[in-house]
Amino acid sequence: MGVRKKGGRSRGLLITLEGPEGSGKSTQIRYLAQALRRSGYSVVQTREPGGTVVAEAIRQILLLSSSREPITPEAESLLILAARSPHVTHLIAPSVRRGAIVLCDRFSDSTLAYQGFARGLDLTWLQTANAVATKGRNPDLTLLFDVPVKVGLARRRSDSGKQNRLDREPERFHRSVRRGFLTLAAQAPRRIKVFNADRSTQEIRAEVAAFVLGWVAKQRHKPSLR
Repeated sequence: MGVRKKGGRSRGLLITLEGPEGSGKSTQIRYLAQALRRSGYSVVQTREPGGTVVAEAIRQILLLSSSREPITPEAESLLILAARSPHVTHLIAPSVRRGAIVLCDRFSDSTLAYQGFARGLDLTWLQTANAVATKGRNPDLTLLFDVPVKVGLARRRSDSGKQNRLDREPERFHRSVRRGFLTLAAQAPRRIKVFNADRSTQEIRAEVAAFVLGWVAKQRHKPSLR
């Protein structure tokens, strides 16, 4: 089941999940997908960087490469956008066109928070380059899982098997990321819904499912937010 347009046609939605390291969004996306499917919606679950063969290969370079060669902020941002382009073209856009609800673990807001606010790259340039990579595709809804930096990093570092390059950045970097996300949320309150992620997984799960199911039902009667 998709979201109905006037005239009975079905349109899909792009819902992105964002947050600093250790926010629990990757756990919550699985629970949300289950809740939506139980309610009869067609769901595509994906992630960034990743989602296609090319994008997953870029993910390996960005996050898991064993090379000691530093990745410059410019190279990092361009690699992320290079992964996003096929992801949108080959997976996200076709899925939305056929009426599915796409749940994406990270998207363009992460680029602005990490490469813009934390790395210091120009936000206007990042927004322009992102518009090219996505062909103007914006999320219909963004769920931002906010957690204090010390709490998030403690969660990540307690699971050494899942550590990546970004987990090893200094705490000041992660504070800038969190500040960036909250700034973006303040600038786009209709699109970005902030959840307190410093709670139990089950408590967050219930709140997210109730909010999203209610929000999706309302989209039957109005165009998607931009």
